[in-house]
Amino acid sequence: MTEPLTPAVFHILLALSGGERHGYAIMQEVRDSFPMGPGTLYGTIKRMLAAGLVVEAGERPDPVLSEERRRYYRITASGKRAAGDEAKRLESLVRLAKSKSLLGKESKV
Repeated sequence: MTEPLTPAVFHILLALSGGERHGYAIMQEVRDSFPMGPGTLYGTIKRMLAAGLVVEAGERPDPVLSEERRRYYRITASGKRAAGDEAKRLESLVRLAKSKSLLGKESKV
């Protein structure tokens, strides 16, 4: 069994599972479910790069935001596995919470 991911790592991996993103785009994508500032984002990305969960995908301008060059990140196969394992772990916890009537009546899924 793998170690649980921190919420910041999991949310960044979720954002990157939709394709390459630069830091600001990641913050925008996760802001409603897990708001994070630049310090948390880039500190977490630095650790994720070292762990092989993400890789840098180059620098280029964001076609929508500006001509300023931005560093893009991409999820790795290891990152996808880690995110999938975490999603399964969380799904199991939700099933347990439902069985304990913490989320209302248990649905038959």
